[in-house]
Amino acid sequence: MTIGIGALQGDQVMLIKGDCNSNINCLFANSHHIDLKDLKGSVWLQAVEKGSVLYVPDLAKKPDPIPVEQQALAVGLRSILLSPLYFQGEIIGLLEIFTRAPNDLGTINTVLLEQITPLLSLALKRGQDELDKQVQAIIKEKCTAVHPSVEWRFEKAAIAHMERIHDGSHNSEMEPIVFKGVVPFYGQSDIRGSSLARNKGIQQDLTQQLTLALDVMVAGSKKRPWPLLNQMKYRIEALIQDIASGISSGDENAVFSLLNNEVAPFFGDLTGLGSEVLKRIEIYNAALDPSTGMIYNKRKDYENSVSKLNKTLAGYLDQEDELIQQNFPHYFEKRQTDGVDYMMYIGASMMENQTLAKFHIKDLTLWQLMISCGLALQTEQVKKQLKIPLDTCHLILINHTPLSIRFRFDEKRFDVDGAYDVRHEIIKSRIDKALIKGTGERLTQPGRIAVVYSNPEEGKGIRQHIDFLINTGKLLDDLEILDLDDMPDVRGLKALRIGVNLKSMANKDNIIKMKTG
Repeated sequence: MTIGIGALQGDQVMLIKGDCNSNINCLFANSHHIDLKDLKGSVWLQAVEKGSVLYVPDLAKKPDPIPVEQQALAVGLRSILLSPLYFQGEIIGLLEIFTRAPNDLGTINTVLLEQITPLLSLALKRGQDELDKQVQAIIKEKCTAVHPSVEWRFEKAAIAHMERIHDGSHNSEMEPIVFKGVVPFYGQSDIRGSSLARNKGIQQDLTQQLTLALDVMVAGSKKRPWPLLNQMKYRIEALIQDIASGISSGDENAVFSLLNNEVAPFFGDLTGLGSEVLKRIEIYNAALDPSTGMIYNKRKDYENSVSKLNKTLAGYLDQEDELIQQNFPHYFEKRQTDGVDYMMYIGASMMENQTLAKFHIKDLTLWQLMISCGLALQTEQVKKQLKIPLDTCHLILINHTPLSIRFRFDEKRFDVDGAYDVRHEIIKSRIDKALIKGTGERLTQPGRIAVVYSNPEEGKGIRQHIDFLINTGKLLDDLEILDLDDMPDVRGLKALRIGVNLKSMANKDNIIKMKTG
């Protein structure tokens, strides 16, 4: 009689010898690993699916044994008893008892078996927990944070890496992690005119501070007509005029240098010129931000407004992606700059135990349009709370040609794999500045969704989604069909542009109900 344990670990089973004490070293050194797919139709998976003790009197009598069962017969296994090992209601492995003689295990007391399996389950769970800790430590070291949809693949690579180390390969590295044949989805909600708004804030802050400094010099020159005071007045007035005509890259530094290195140190010499001068100095100092030594009111208003809008949009994206992940897992990554953009990949190679259908791609494309409607409405609603009103433009890239992505361990991120697939990245980086052919007008406009594509069939599919969303009140009936100017390395792009129906109550209600599928 031989006893063993089969530990379920991701998409593999670790067949552990009976003398293993279930610590992590034993899980590797005393185990043989088999992919779950190779056990399909076997007595082992039958026991898991049944969820209770399975007795096989004679494996040789099983019709059409699969290769794994044929291998077991080849080494003489005949009679098998399999008992699932549970932890908190979930099967984590199987207890295996087998002999070389048929009909040899029928006398085993199943009551006794039920008494010992909980102890074996606890021991196995301890070993699995320790293994999981080491796997997560490797992933954290090599990859930092990993998206839940692909965590299974990183865990598999980490276990393989640990196996090689246990087998004596001390120079082992994580194997390449490549997902082939995945479909990309890209979208963005960009804050329109963010640079202009920021520059306007800088302009207002610098002008205010220079004006307050000028007030000090004017008050001082009324008391003492010192030539240096007049020179300071002249330099400050010149800077105010320069800034009024527009902000350049060096203006902030020029103002900071003049005020902090020349003007402010001069204040100490002016305090004795009377109460009016002293009052002007106090007003100047009271207006400064203690952390910067500069007036930072309008810039802070701008930064807080961008931060609040970004937080709102990012939170909404996370919330809606969490819902759609329940329908079909996919890789999702977002970034926040002046607005938010997101990248998604979906494909059979990214799914551990699921298959991908064309329906999923169409559904996710419709979801993108619905999400863009939601992002536009979120912007409109939060705008009332912003000190600096901001608008967003919404853009979707439709390019459903499958590509491959590879995890770059040095950069801790996914990137397209292969020269041909780089075209998608080039298009993605260019379309934000795309112009409508022959007009000089930017494609992206506040309150409107622009969908960029090159394949006529993809454009046809998008039109169907748009018609549906017009009918449900989420989009206005003002669709534009556009050609785009050629850009460096990018030619032949087309676009659809349409307004979001921000006043529609149907659109507002569906902010919460955008779970599709």
